Amino acid sequence: MSGDAAGKAAWLGNVLEMDDVHRAAILHPGPVIWPTVLGVGTDSLDEALDAGVRGYDAMIAIGSMLDGRHYAYWHNTATAGGFGAATAAAFRLGASETQLVSALGLAGSVTGGFWQMRHEPVMAKQWHLAHAMTTGSAAARQAVAGVTGPRLIFEGPQGLFAATCDAPKPLDLPEEWRIGEVSFKPWGACRHAHPAIDAALELKAKGALEGPVTVSTYRDALVFCDRADPANVIEAKFSLQHAIAIVMERGVPQLADFEPEAIAALAETRALVSVIEDEQFTNVYPVHFGAGVSTDLGAVVLADALGDPERPLSEQGVIEKARALMAWGGVDAAAMEDAIRITLEGDRVSDITALLEDWL
Repeated sequence: MSGDAAGKAAWLGNVLEMDDVHRAAILHPGPVIWPTVLGVGTDSLDEALDAGVRGYDAMIAIGSMLDGRHYAYWHNTATAGGFGAATAAAFRLGASETQLVSALGLAGSVTGGFWQMRHEPVMAKQWHLAHAMTTGSAAARQAVAGVTGPRLIFEGPQGLFAATCDAPKPLDLPEEWRIGEVSFKPWGACRHAHPAIDAALELKAKGALEGPVTVSTYRDALVFCDRADPANVIEAKFSLQHAIAIVMERGVPQLADFEPEAIAALAETRALVSVIEDEQFTNVYPVHFGAGVSTDLGAVVLADALGDPERPLSEQGVIEKARALMAWGGVDAAAMEDAIRITLEGDRVSDITALLEDWL
C-alpha cells in the first residue's frame, strides 16, 4: 500500500470512534499498527500478522507504563503509537536488534500529542494516529539505513518519563501476546461511554429505562464524556448524556444517532440524564471500564463493557460491525462481502491492500 493510502487508513481508523482499545494502556492500537504493516515489507500475510502482533505488544507495553499525569495532558495513542509503528515496521523490514533500538529511539524522540483537541471541534485526534504511523514507519526505515537513535529514550534524564510522567509504571511483559487483551468497540462513541450504554440497554430490555436516569461511573469517563449539551458530532460521541438518550429513545446506538439531526432531536431526553462518579468503578479503572445506570424502576451495574476480553464480541459481531462501517463509507453489498471473504481467507497482503487502495 502506498504511503498516502496508509496515512488515510490510519486517519480513517478513528474518525467514527470505533477503533479497538487497550484499557490499561488507554490507547487504540489498530489504526496505527495495521496500516503500518500493510504499507511496509513483503507480500507475506503471515509476516505482516507477526509484525502486527509485535507492534501491538510494544505499543501496549509502552502505553501501560504511562501514568495519570501523562494521560491528563497527552494522548496515549499518539505517545505510544510511534513506538508501536516503529516496532511493526522494523520487523517487516528485517531489522537487527540494534536497528530496532534505534528505530524506537528515533520515533520516541518526537513522540506525543496534546489533548487540547478535545476542547475544539477539530480532527487532530485522527491526525495523531496517521502521524504516529508515518513517523514510526519512517523511523524504522531510517534505522535500517543506518541512522541511530537514543537508547535511553524512556528513562534518560531528558527522556519521555522525565518530561511527561510523575511516576511511570514498571515495564510489564506477560507471557502471552498482549493483542489478546484488546477490546472491540461495538458502538460509535468514546469507549468511556460504552459500559453505560451497555447497562442502559440491559435496563431498557427490562422495561425500566424511563424518567430521570443516573449514570454512575469512573472519574475519567466524566472527565472525557460529561457533556450535557453536545454541539457537534465529535462532542456527541463524547457525551454520556447523549449516549443514554439514544438508548432511551432509539435502542441500540447506530452511527447516525451521533449526527446533527439526532443531536437536536434528543435534547429533551438528554436533560433527563445525570452523571456521577462512583469510587467502586474508579478504584478498578483502567483495568476495568465499568458503569451503573439506575432509574426509579431499577438498576443495572456492569464491571466491563461489551467487547472487552471478559465480555467478548463474537466473530459474527465483528463481521456485522465491519459491514456497518463499510456501509457508512458507501461500499456496496457485493464489495463488502468480497472484503470480508478476503480478510478471512486471503493469504497475501496485496489481496487486502488492493481493496484499500481502490477505496482510498
